[in-house]
Amino acid sequence: MNIAELHKKLIAAARRQAPDDRVPYAFEKRIMAQIAARTKAVRWTHWTQSLMRAAVSCVVVALLFGAWTVFMPASTPATDDMSQDLQNTLLASVDQGDIAP
Repeated sequence: MNIAELHKKLIAAARRQAPDDRVPYAFEKRIMAQIAARTKAVRWTHWTQSLMRAAVSCVVVALLFGAWTVFMPASTPATDDMSQDLQNTLLASVDQGDIAP
């Protein structure tokens, strides 16, 4: 069915009906204002729900990896000096810059 034709028919049918006295003054304006306010809030609600789900999943992953780190035995002895490895890695480009071409 054609949407424009259906819209015209519904508007014509609504105009044929006499307004009811029981409807409060400016009722339709209040309803339309609530709908407009709700659509703005709905956009933020979707963002908030998505970010909360992402935060919860990140916390779960962090807790699982933390538990894995604590409860799994170390496969290699901890005799390596990690600070020396870090320093060598960070200064590798500086050391290579000292070599003349």
